[in-house]
Amino acid sequence: MPERLFYGWVILAVAFLLIMTGVGLIFSFAVFLPPLQDAFGWGRSTISATVLINWLVFGICSFGAGVLSDRFGTRVVALGGGVLFGAGIILASAITEIWHLYLTFGVLAGAGISAFYVPLTSTATRWFTRRRGLAVAIVSAGNGLGILVMSPLARVLISAFGWRSTFVMLGLLAWGISVPGALLIRNRPEDLGVTAHGGKATERAPGMTSRGALRSRAFWLIALTHFLCCAGHSGPIFHMVAHAMDLGIAKLTAATILGWSGATSIVGRIGTGILADRYGVKIILVSVLALQAAMVASYLAAHHVVSLYLVATFFGVAYGGIMPLYALLAREYFGDRVMGTAYGAILFISSIGMGLGSYAGGWAFDLFGSYHLLYVTSTVIAVAAIGLAASLRAPRLVPA
Repeated sequence: MPERLFYGWVILAVAFLLIMTGVGLIFSFAVFLPPLQDAFGWGRSTISATVLINWLVFGICSFGAGVLSDRFGTRVVALGGGVLFGAGIILASAITEIWHLYLTFGVLAGAGISAFYVPLTSTATRWFTRRRGLAVAIVSAGNGLGILVMSPLARVLISAFGWRSTFVMLGLLAWGISVPGALLIRNRPEDLGVTAHGGKATERAPGMTSRGALRSRAFWLIALTHFLCCAGHSGPIFHMVAHAMDLGIAKLTAATILGWSGATSIVGRIGTGILADRYGVKIILVSVLALQAAMVASYLAAHHVVSLYLVATFFGVAYGGIMPLYALLAREYFGDRVMGTAYGAILFISSIGMGLGSYAGGWAFDLFGSYHLLYVTSTVIAVAAIGLAASLRAPRLVPA
């Protein structure tokens, strides 16, 4: 009789699909920027404020989602978030004022997607003790595929049906994937009477409380590193399509460049997960942060299709490869019991950086008519993240 499939692989597949859909649709908003500007005459900073609101709401609610998933389980949290997320995108199709966009795509969609990333990542770490870095990387890779698929898809749909109908279709897609997927989630291996892949592992900080985690030096170093990291790469990511179009590149090609960066980010996410399992998280984090800073600076010299594709290739590897590492750090420093709370708080702080970076790019463009200041400032911020990451001390290892 063939051996029964370990359900942890189902958990990874569901987490991958939910995050692919959610994060991919959020990043695809970059493709809506020019059509919304044409339709309403709003400035780029005005439209970009939607992303600031989205990331702020996402961050605040990610902390709440982490706490709720620790207490009530991920399945309930992800199910409610999926319903809210799809509703926010569908309602964005009916906007006539800027505050409508802020409320629908900014607040509702931001609150909905917050139910995915932290709870699903935390759940994945419970199902895998051996090759945990790879497991978290697979979940995070959903981000990359989402950017690869959703941005060009949104561009094609907008060209064929208009931006209003595209919002409706993407919202229905969100419901069609997230609701059935959430119902398949099981919170812990013990729920099915099995053990985690790799068995019982050595635990770090097993007695850590939520309050103790949030007051620790390690928490603030990880959170502020994540904040600077996201502030450094969010503007270049969000304005990648508009920047390429400003250089005279065709709309679909510009959207495809963003999608390509999402594709290469998958390589980065999987690669850093594997390397972190072998060499440790900190050294890989510092290395990839250095690559990210170099690639953001490279946008200052990229003015043609080939050079933009080249920079997007390594930029995707960098910003993608960084993201799974923060979840692994949270698990190492704070343990399983409060990981959802600790990682949710870290993601909350980082999401402020994501929102500010995206908004600042639009503000800089409206003020100076170019993205030059965005890339200079983002490079400086990305370099500062390297210094903070390098100052992390190794967590204390305690036998379980």
